[in-house]
Amino acid sequence: MGMYAVGVIVVAQLFGVSLWFSANSAADDLVRVWHVDTFAIGLLTSAVQLGFIVGTLTLALTGLADRFRASRIFVVAALSGAIANAGFALLAQDLNGAMPWRFAVGLTLAGIYPMGMKMVVGWQPQRAGSALGWLVGMLTLGTALPHALRTLGASLPWQSVVLGSSVLALLAAALVAWVGDGPHSAVRKSRPGGGLSFVKAFDAFRLRGFRAAALGYFGHMWELYAFWALVPVLVRLLDLPTRLAWGNVSGLSFLIIGAGAAGCIAGGAWSRRIGSARVAAGALTGSALCCAVLPLLSESPAWLLMAVMLFWGLAVVADSPQFSALAMQACPPDQIGSALALQTCIGFSITMASIALTTHAVGLTGVGIAWWLLPGPLLGLWGLWPALVRQQPTLAAAKLQNSGSNS
Repeated sequence: MGMYAVGVIVVAQLFGVSLWFSANSAADDLVRVWHVDTFAIGLLTSAVQLGFIVGTLTLALTGLADRFRASRIFVVAALSGAIANAGFALLAQDLNGAMPWRFAVGLTLAGIYPMGMKMVVGWQPQRAGSALGWLVGMLTLGTALPHALRTLGASLPWQSVVLGSSVLALLAAALVAWVGDGPHSAVRKSRPGGGLSFVKAFDAFRLRGFRAAALGYFGHMWELYAFWALVPVLVRLLDLPTRLAWGNVSGLSFLIIGAGAAGCIAGGAWSRRIGSARVAAGALTGSALCCAVLPLLSESPAWLLMAVMLFWGLAVVADSPQFSALAMQACPPDQIGSALALQTCIGFSITMASIALTTHAVGLTGVGIAWWLLPGPLLGLWGLWPALVRQQPTLAAAKLQNSGSNS
């Protein structure tokens, strides 16, 4: 039942997080109908990010995530997200009217993504690492899913495409309500002084391992969500649908972003052989190379550009579950919750800055906007370096232990 339940949760996560970029799938229509530019679409994405930051921080600091069952929070969040997303599709008439709805969607996502992680651990704690790779992979595929809906419903109004994500969120709520929490889940009773605190969160930064994971994660977050927001813009700037003679902007965007799901799953498998730090470093290096070379290849054959974009989509998120694994391994049990809450809060705050900056500047720089993302993976590699150094003796000891047990 355990692996079956994890599979159901993974599918529910896929459907639930389709709310995240549902507005971006309708970007071309919104630019035309609302007479706005790419920067305005970036503001809609930033509103979701801000809502997610506020939501995760509220869940962490109030202790609500520990006082109620994860499945219950997920179901309420998915239902609320479906309603907020529908409100955006049916009631928003311009950018100002859309911002509160997108912020509300972000709030609800705080009860979908983290609670999905908690439920997976509740069902299969002994396989948390590989399951986490699958879960983040589904987050990635769910992020790409609205672009697939736009492709399938190319002749439909943009509102219908956005509403498709609301329908998927309702299905997510039904799936999680059916499967429930695992046998290893626990609900803590509230007690005086039992809430999480920023003091413990900042204490975690004194730990070398956590600090390395967090700094690597911060660099990764500078690039990740800005890249996802820019994928349709880059596809359009490179004129890939015309030059490839197949597909459209939404369809190619789905393939590029969705490639990250394979990266997360493969990274989870490789982490058992070479360690999480090496997997994260490899992914950061790969995405840094893509940032550096894409503007130089803008006149290259379309197949080569598409290959670079697909590899970038795969590498840009493959490190994400590994940073979570490294941070959890470095922290004492009584600091994990508050430390990860602060790390997530800072990371998503960084995405707001990078999305706003790059979507504003892309009109001036064109494909050269990729260079603006390059500092993220470079700084991430610099921050992650201590974890790579520490991992060398750990892996050597593990191999020695395995060889001894086999002899």
